[in-house]
Amino acid sequence: MSDTPIWQMTAVEIAGSVRSGQLSAVEVTDAILARIETIDTHLNAFCISMADSARATAASIDQQISLGEDPGPLAGVPISIKDNLYIEGERTTFGSKWFENNVTPEDTPLVARLKQAGAVLIGRTNSPEFGWKGATDNLVFGTTRNPWNTERTPGGSSGGASSAVSSGMGPVGIGTDGGGSIRIPAAFCGLFGIKASFGRVPNYPATTVDSLRHKGPLTRTVADAALVLDVIAGPDDRDSLSLPADSVSYSDVLDQGISGCRIAYSPDLGFGEVDPEVASLCAEAVERFAETGATVETVSLDWPDPYDCWNIYFYGGIAGSLGPRLAEEGDQLDPGLRELVEEGVKLSGGEFARASLDRFAYWQQVVRLYDDYDLLVTPGTAVPPFPVGLDNAAPMSGQPVRPLLWTPFTYPFNLTGQPASVVPCGFTADGLPVSLQLVGRRYDDAGVMRASRAFEKVAPWADHWPELATAEPN
Repeated sequence: MSDTPIWQMTAVEIAGSVRSGQLSAVEVTDAILARIETIDTHLNAFCISMADSARATAASIDQQISLGEDPGPLAGVPISIKDNLYIEGERTTFGSKWFENNVTPEDTPLVARLKQAGAVLIGRTNSPEFGWKGATDNLVFGTTRNPWNTERTPGGSSGGASSAVSSGMGPVGIGTDGGGSIRIPAAFCGLFGIKASFGRVPNYPATTVDSLRHKGPLTRTVADAALVLDVIAGPDDRDSLSLPADSVSYSDVLDQGISGCRIAYSPDLGFGEVDPEVASLCAEAVERFAETGATVETVSLDWPDPYDCWNIYFYGGIAGSLGPRLAEEGDQLDPGLRELVEEGVKLSGGEFARASLDRFAYWQQVVRLYDDYDLLVTPGTAVPPFPVGLDNAAPMSGQPVRPLLWTPFTYPFNLTGQPASVVPCGFTADGLPVSLQLVGRRYDDAGVMRASRAFEKVAPWADHWPELATAEPN
């Protein structure tokens, strides 16, 4: 039995220890709930506790094991769920006053699969209202903070998940990603995060932004993410766009390596402006892929910025959902979100149709890169974590204020639907995490996972903890 505290154990380690009887699921759950009680006063990562149901689930898992039954591959693993995914009988508020007391009647497929696999759902993590921005705060639950520096944002919109996992409040957080909402917070908190191929994890119930939306895990290790993806991936008939089952086990292929892989590194995608320190750290880190047997070439791309196209799909989509209630209840929305919805409801059907053509044209440019390369690598975000309170404004000198200007590398690949991960690759002089993004061929989720694991082997990050996480409690 390892001397590692339970809160520092990986999901793989916890599941193995619970299944073997070295730890009980109740013991693990109690340890993580105690950790949340101690740490989360500084961070506000969790917005809704599920402590009672978590303890009941853990006791049931221990009972199954005592009877010789198999509780599943995630036996006893504490997992948090972003507050925009349905859990049967629990509040799903979307961080909005409009849904502050909303109780959802069923599980989204992802949640049902986690439960069936033996996971212990420990609580809801905070998100900006309807996931509208890349920082995490809302009018219902307040501001979530970054464990590496509590004056900085953990990113968004899955910022509660990233804050929780990076500080040891459970090894896995489940998030969603419509423009970077898994990858941004993973990058800002020094975690691994992945949005699998569009449709790999089903979307249900439907939303007005589903053509951009991905669901997936934020974890400390690639192996933990693979364990979770093996459970949550796969088709669901309620989502007509969900992909057929992938025959591969991500856990089984992780360590096959990427020798001979051809990697294209783009420092800017042709349009992004990157903080100089971030640019330097990423350029140095990407060269380490050579240690994996891959070849790395820096490429000059002339791709246009697809923000205007993405904006119509994302903020126009949100406006389609929220617009009908705007006149009577708009004063209850986050002011920044309300402003975007007011603009979004002005969009015409013709503008959506043209955006569809622009999206198709953008894909034609991206796909040609993969004639010569197997993987595209970019910085994860263009800036390190910025101060709380900046919302979606651009913390870039001399640039006009515009949502997501500081993360030009994420939303393009929601338009294309490709698998994309972020891997930690260093720290700024101020001790803030910096990451690389790995973008795979269409449907090559296994390749992205293998490349992420290969980089993790040559440049490991999981033992780096924020000072807040390791400090003795008061």
